[in-house]
Amino acid sequence: MVDYRSIITFNKDIRDGKPCIRGMRITVYDILGYLASGMEYDEILADFPYLTKDDILASLAFAADQNKSILVA
Repeated sequence: MVDYRSIITFNKDIRDGKPCIRGMRITVYDILGYLASGMEYDEILADFPYLTKDDILASLAFAADQNKSILVA
């Protein structure tokens, strides 16, 4: 699993503090939405050339960790 802590960033001045990819304006939720709509990794990377496969995997890992803590609580 990719260590998302070096990729997912939080900044209150960028997208209202939502979890973003490497300080950019694209959020974890944007990436998850693209995947949920059926986009493949290669399609996302072609549409957003500044992203990497690790960025996508970090988004998935972050979401998995967030979901795990919700289910445990």
